[in-house]
Amino acid sequence: MVIGLSHYLILAALLFAIGAVGVVTRRNALIVLMSVELMLNAVNLTLVAASRFGENLDGQVLALFVMSVAAAEAAVGLAIVISAFRARKTINLDEINLLKG
Repeated sequence: MVIGLSHYLILAALLFAIGAVGVVTRRNALIVLMSVELMLNAVNLTLVAASRFGENLDGQVLALFVMSVAAAEAAVGLAIVISAFRARKTINLDEINLLKG
């Protein structure tokens, strides 16, 4: 059995859907951040697979940029979660209202 582009795209769609469900349904800030990372990894899988089967390097270069943005997002997001936890003693998104005026 040959693994084609459609197999990678189906896997990426499933990963993205799992991440989207995690963002929408979970209340824990860390779980939401992990779900966003899962969605970004699904996008990276799509970019690299399309790049591989399209026989150019554009998707792989773009995936490197997505990885760097994901690393920055994880660092800033974790810093915000730690700051909110220190102020409110919870990471439940329903109970954190620090940005309200």
